[in-house]
Amino acid sequence: MGSSSSKPSNPAPHVWKGPTQPGVSRDLAEILETSNETDVSRLQSLELAIQERVGAELKRLRAQEADALREARQKLSDEPSTELQQGGEAPSRHAVAKAVEDLRVKLEERRRVREVPEGVDKARNEVVRCLRENDRRPLDCWREVEAFKEEVRRMEKGWVDKVIS
Repeated sequence: MGSSSSKPSNPAPHVWKGPTQPGVSRDLAEILETSNETDVSRLQSLELAIQERVGAELKRLRAQEADALREARQKLSDEPSTELQQGGEAPSRHAVAKAVEDLRVKLEERRRVREVPEGVDKARNEVVRCLRENDRRPLDCWREVEAFKEEVRRMEKGWVDKVIS
């Protein structure tokens, strides 16, 4: 069993023999020899083609954005203002100044703070005093906080009763 080797002693090389000789046609060889295109020139032409495509895409996107902006401006300019609809003409400078002043007065009226009842104010001051005295232990002020909450509940109940009746 081990007396003979597993490989043949004289391997014959395998040679493919086709009907024609392998190679390049004479026309193709002539084209390749006379061509002045190199790897660098091919890369440059590829780079130029990519740049052209990117430039065309950027132009298309810019045109699309310009159209969208133009449409938005057109919509804004087509909407008639409320003053023009009501009066038929643009308001004067004095009318606009008067309207602005009226709005400013209304805003100032809304900013006014109503007076807080004395009980709520006193409870709030007690909470502030306690928190300042116990700045390291704010949980010691729970009684004052509960008294403040109770005063606020009374004030809210009075407001609700006033609104309902």
